[in-house]
Parts: sequence; C-alpha cells; structure tokens
Amino acid sequence: MNNKPLMDYSLDLTERTYKIAGDLELHVTVTSNPHNIPSDALFAMAARINKKRSFLFVSKVLGKHIPVNPYTSLLSGTTLAILLQEALQETKLEEKVQLAVEGLTYPDKAETAYKAIMSERLPLKQPIAFIGFAETATAIGHAVYEAFGQGSHYLHTTREVIDESPSIFQFQEEHSHATDHYGYSDDPAILAQPEILVLVDDEITTGRTSLNIIRDLQGKYPKRMYYVLALLDWRTEEDILHFAELERELQITIHVISLIRGNTKVVGSSESLPLQAPSPLLEERTDLQICYVNQLFSHAPYAGNRPYLQHSGRFGLTTSNSEQLDRSITQTAELLKRKRTGIKTLCVGTGEFMYIPMRIAAEMGAGVSYQSTTRSPIHVMEHADYAVKYGHAFPSPEDEQVAHFFYNIPYGTYQEIFLFMEREASPSSMEPIVRILQAKGLHTLHIVFFSPQTVDWKEAKVWKLGNPDA
Repeated sequence: MNNKPLMDYSLDLTERTYKIAGDLELHVTVTSNPHNIPSDALFAMAARINKKRSFLFVSKVLGKHIPVNPYTSLLSGTTLAILLQEALQETKLEEKVQLAVEGLTYPDKAETAYKAIMSERLPLKQPIAFIGFAETATAIGHAVYEAFGQGSHYLHTTREVIDESPSIFQFQEEHSHATDHYGYSDDPAILAQPEILVLVDDEITTGRTSLNIIRDLQGKYPKRMYYVLALLDWRTEEDILHFAELERELQITIHVISLIRGNTKVVGSSESLPLQAPSPLLEERTDLQICYVNQLFSHAPYAGNRPYLQHSGRFGLTTSNSEQLDRSITQTAELLKRKRTGIKTLCVGTGEFMYIPMRIAAEMGAGVSYQSTTRSPIHVMEHADYAVKYGHAFPSPEDEQVAHFFYNIPYGTYQEIFLFMEREASPSSMEPIVRILQAKGLHTLHIVFFSPQTVDWKEAKVWKLGNPDA
C-alpha cells in the first residue's frame, strides 16, 4: 500500500489556524506539499450547515461555490492526471507538472497550461477505468479521464435515481448531506475490462467514501490495484489504517495521490451560528433568453421527453464517445459565444452537470467565469476572510423536494449569466431560479437546455417575468 504522495519533493510542515466563524476554528497542519502550491490558491474556509461535519474547504479551483476561470477547473483534473501518469510509468514529468502547477496557482496562466498539456494526451500501457464522485468531482474526474488517450473509460456516480437504467454499483458517502450514490451503464465492461480502477474526488476527509465503493466494486469487478486521486487529503493515521485493513482483507493495493496532504483538528461548532436570512430579491428588468442545444448532442433513452445526455459521463464514456462530445461542445460554445453581449459573463452549471458546461464556458471567449449550483447547505456571512459571502436556496427544478444553492454571485458583478440545464424543466419549477438570478443586476439571463423543447415559453409566466412586454 502507498498512502503517501508518490512524488514527495518536500516535507516542510505548515501549521495554520482558520478562525471560520463564531467559536468554530480549524487547525490545519500540512504534512506534504511536494509541488509547493500555496494553500490559499486551492481553498478558503466556510461553515457547513451539517451536524456530521461543521466546516468546508471551499475550493478555489473546482468551480463549485466560487466562480473561477473555467480553464482553472479543467486544469485541476489535468494536474491529477499527470501525477497519476508519473506513478503508473514510474517516471518524472517535471515540465508538465510545473506547467500545471503554475496554471493552478496563477489563473491567467491556466488556459495556456491546459491547452499545452492537452495537445498531446498521456499514453496508457494498460486499460484504465476512471470514476468521478458526485456531486463535486464529476467534472474533475472527467478532466482526469480526458487527459489520457486510447484505452480509458469514464463513469461518474450520481445521486439521481433512474429506474429505467441498469445500476452497476451503489454505495454511500457517510458524511454527506445526500449519502446514496449510484452508477449506471448499459455496458458493465467499462468497469470489468480495465486492469486498474481510478477513483477521483475533490477531497479525502476520512476516505470512507473510497473504501465503500472499492468494497462494492471488488465484489463485482475485481481488481488488483486501485488509485484514489484528490486535490486534498486530510485523513488521520487511523483513517489510513482502514485503507491498509481493506487491502489485506481484499488482497488488493490502494495508492492515494493528492496535491496537498495534512491533518485537521476542529475546535468549536457551527451549530450555534445563526442562519442568515437571504437578501431581499429586487425586481429587475432583465432580458430572459431561452436556448435549446439538444440537436447538437446525443441523448440517453431514459426519462421520456426530457432525457439525460448520453455522453455526460453518467452512463459511461469511451474515447470514441469523447471525440463526438468534443465536437458537440465546440459547436455549442460557438453558438453561445455569438449570443454574448456582455464583457463579464458567468456560466453556471447545475448540480452534477458540471463538465460539459465548464468546457463550453472555456470556449466562449474572454471575460467568462464558471461555477455550479450545489446541494451543500453553507452558512453565508459577509466577513472579509470568509469564503461564502452570498447565497440563495431554491428547490431543484427536477425535484422540488431537494434544495439547491447558488453561492458567491454578488449584485452587479456580471452583465449576463448563462444557466445550463441538462434537462428541460417546467416554467413553474424554473421560476425560483429565474427570480434569484434576475435580482443580480444582469441585462440578460440565458437559460440553455440540452434536452428537446416541450414548453412554449412565450406563454409561460416565468418568461413574462423577464420580458414584461412579451
């Protein structure tokens, strides 16, 4: 077993105390940062509304809670892919690593770094399957997979229950607000054939999520070797022992690779923090534009006339699918770029639907930032060093029983927003999102649907909210 970074150039210890909010503090000791990436370039801190875990490392590179250069998010996955390649080939790729780390550290260098690295895909000596964890790591898992050439497969877990599709595995993420994960595919061979299985997450806290899925998968698609990739690894010594115990039990090897590894100690709690009332929504005259791009994509044969995308990663991907997806992304980006009228534009993915919107945003020109909605309930506070200053809750357009959130979209920052929806939603279910975003001082709100049109929006109330003269 190898639960230490495989290319460990530096073991300088760095200790820091984050005074998050109220009496909640987090003491962080970084025990390994081999590429000397500043912690402040990777994350800031916030308080979670969650009894299981009171704090949150708010990533500055994922494009989830904080808007980022879309190339930064893509590069976070690509960087992990390079470190994995170093481990697989047992060789150093110092130039690629340096280029990737500079791009992560300095957002203005992210596009150049990403394009240079992706101009030549990483070779594979044996088939590999990649699994990205929903919700936060669906995009970086996809980016890791895309960095490799022929012979790789990708699947991301989902919290969606899709009765029509066969489920090839199921496991739980114990500390999460939404614990159940499912894996869907018509072709179990995408997991059965590869010799190595790579799990991708944004952060390892205890590692139980990885252990749960490895245990489930080993009984169905046995492997001798697993890799777990994450931007941050905060496991305790006890947590690491659990990895060793599972290795002995299942007669497997588990390698863990991360950008930063360390330990954390929590003092205080977030339970006493008051819930901040959301800011009142101002009635704004915002032009609302509805766009359908379904004709550019293939769809899965599930969910009737509001189908999922076939090649998002939810139902499995191979390199032949990726080529088709690349074309669809570029065509969509060209279409939406022509619709841009603002200098500062925000592209917003929704829930697990992150990678395709992120890729589209990256190709829509200068001045574009990217982030996604999330299921994570977080305390919102306008403090100088606090990571989540603005936030709004709304019912998911696909399931009103599930709360979703927008974070860190202050008033007047963007001239326009493109909101990406994998599946068309009803006008009434879209109204809460539209009201929130229209109150952000925009001149245009674009809603982009990836499934076929079934709604006459000109007759819908939500349309008339954005277009009073319609």
